[in-house]
Amino acid sequence: MAYVELNVDDARQFLSVQPETLQKRVNELHKVIHDRTGLGNDYLGWLDLPKTYDKEEYARILLAAKKIRKQSRVLVVIGIGGSYLGAKAGLEFLQVPFKKNRLEVVFAGHQMSGSYLNRLLDYLKDKQFSINVISKSGTTTEPAVAFRVLKKALEEKYGVDGAKARIYATTDKKRGALFTVAKKNGYEMFVIPDDVGGRYSVLTAVGLLPLQAAGINTKTMLKGALEAYKRFSKPNLANNEAYLYAATRYLLYTSGKKVEMLVGYEPNLLYLNEWWKQLFGESEGKDHKGLFVASAGFSTDLHSLGQYIQEGERHLFETVIKVSETELDVLIPEEENDLDELNYLKGETLSYVNSQALKGTMMAHQDGLVPNMLLTIPKLDSYTFGYLVYFFEKACAMSAYMIDVNPFNQPGVEAYKKNMFALLGKKGYENILK
Repeated sequence: MAYVELNVDDARQFLSVQPETLQKRVNELHKVIHDRTGLGNDYLGWLDLPKTYDKEEYARILLAAKKIRKQSRVLVVIGIGGSYLGAKAGLEFLQVPFKKNRLEVVFAGHQMSGSYLNRLLDYLKDKQFSINVISKSGTTTEPAVAFRVLKKALEEKYGVDGAKARIYATTDKKRGALFTVAKKNGYEMFVIPDDVGGRYSVLTAVGLLPLQAAGINTKTMLKGALEAYKRFSKPNLANNEAYLYAATRYLLYTSGKKVEMLVGYEPNLLYLNEWWKQLFGESEGKDHKGLFVASAGFSTDLHSLGQYIQEGERHLFETVIKVSETELDVLIPEEENDLDELNYLKGETLSYVNSQALKGTMMAHQDGLVPNMLLTIPKLDSYTFGYLVYFFEKACAMSAYMIDVNPFNQPGVEAYKKNMFALLGKKGYENILK
């Protein structure tokens, strides 16, 4: 039995052909991926990462995380896109709500709100803090600005030398602005591998250092990713859930569905959704192709988006994540007057009610002509998180190759930057808006 189970039965009735008919194409693309002969093949370093990750650097990550936890109460992670979403997804997936952790991890450089950064500076004034700045180049506007501001605050608080011991740079191995600054100032440095793009970098120092510093067991996370690596090393759709997911969503897309919603019934999944949206949106959305990826947290969003999903335009399908086990639960008590009419649930757990909400919603949406796939995970732990990361990465590579686009570039991301630079008066962009 697979560690993560995928059930596509509810989607099959919407398909004129079944995923298994794509087996030959899947075999061909699996070979393209593993032989590294497809578009963007220079960025397939994530493929073997669960097995071949740099053990020496990982040992340094463990030591650095221990040092951060000893010297600080807050770690500010500066990054945008793949440089922060993976770590944020892992933290939200794994940390216990309302539990005060020894080290708090906060984020900056993922937007350009002056109000947010000002309030963060004020929050840090009376706290011991360190910085993990993450950028391949060091010139991406959002994190570069945040690093300038926060580095200054750190130096004012601890002095230039004291600040150096609290800045950890995750960047290119040999080049770039951040590499140069880190080398010059003696910051401890970690590597974003040349052959791993940002949205595929969760299992590198990009994700591992913040997560380990937060007290998450990244060794177990890597073991989960390794299990997925082994599971998905063969292309047979009967045993490769990542490829079955890719093939099914491809057939739904080519049958006219244009939107995929990733849906979860636990709040811990909300930032996994955000990471997933970048992974698939940035990998597939090019050449005027690709599904529009969206997400929802149920049952909360059933009271906002539910009406549209049930009866709006029939251009979407859902991938639903179900968590089999919950660590803690609540029993529903009996009330003598039963004014809220809930006594029929007395003695039941809230998790049971949640599971029935999932089943009932899938049934309703199916009746409303919304195809569903069900992805069942055992629990919310670090092993599962590592497994899921690799599951979606492998599925994404297959999905993008199925629609003949490069899964590993993002040329459209540069469009807004050019206009922004011209409007800000950056040298060399004067003629962009003419």
